[in-house]
Amino acid sequence: MQELSQQELQSKVNQDDEKSFAVFMYTPLCGTCKVTERMLDIILTMKPNMPLVKCNINFLPQISQEWQIASVPCVVIIEPGKEKQYIYRMQSVDELYRRLMPLVEQE
Repeated sequence: MQELSQQELQSKVNQDDEKSFAVFMYTPLCGTCKVTERMLDIILTMKPNMPLVKCNINFLPQISQEWQIASVPCVVIIEPGKEKQYIYRMQSVDELYRRLMPLVEQE
């Protein structure tokens, strides 16, 4: 999973090609974030073309405020022309997989 800085994430969101993708927001010391990252790694093993990136929220003050990120871990699904979707509850790999699968199917 590629890690993006605040500038890289903003440019990806504002790109002209307007592709959907997901952003995993985390902090390095968060235990639940580590579990979520392992779950996302399993999904990426099954679907390596999943458009998924990660960002350390400690380095995203502007974006976390703009997007009103309430807590971490958080997976933000960004689809052009649609409202951002926020996933805060990571129940299982299966649930996350079902929520993220439409991102792969669009390609």
